[in-house]
Amino acid sequence: MYKNVILLNNMLMKKITILVATGLLLALYSCNNTASNDAKAKADSINEAKVDRQDDNMTKGIAEKDAKFATDAANGGMAEVELGKLAQEKATDAKVKEFGSMMVTDHSKANDELKILAQSKGIELPTMPGEDEQKIKQELSAKSGKDFDKAYVDQMVTDHKKTITLFENALNDVEDADLKQFIQKTLPVLKSHLEHIQAIDGSK
Repeated sequence: MYKNVILLNNMLMKKITILVATGLLLALYSCNNTASNDAKAKADSINEAKVDRQDDNMTKGIAEKDAKFATDAANGGMAEVELGKLAQEKATDAKVKEFGSMMVTDHSKANDELKILAQSKGIELPTMPGEDEQKIKQELSAKSGKDFDKAYVDQMVTDHKKTITLFENALNDVEDADLKQFIQKTLPVLKSHLEHIQAIDGSK
């Protein structure tokens, strides 16, 4: 009888060990899978590693904060293009639709300039907007009519205020001269976008 009890205990402990190990592996896989799905987080990690090991492919002297600004700016720029395309398709207000077209044109141009600049510096940029931006796009995609117009306008006001703050802070923090020049060139465009969308918001 004692042998049977010991045997049952051993079997139970083995099952518990297997279940715990399986749970840990699943949790680890889930974390890795989430990180790999966020293109911005992946680009940030690659740049941090490049700076740490002083990668030959990265221009000497590029600071981690410079690379971080580049990934943040690229992430925001790509999101504006994606949402602009959505506005072109779904907006019912002609002014909102026109603003969406302007977002696609202006941010595509800035994105291309930043991409060329980043490549010349060896900075890794995200290939698509991050998970937070993808979620916003999904939420907007679910809306239609005037509800979409209002939600898009509100999002554009929020996004451009956030992006202007990012660029203004970077103007003081970024060390690379070429990146600083990109910031100085792009900042007035972002401010004009904010004024434009606030005017549309105020007319509703």
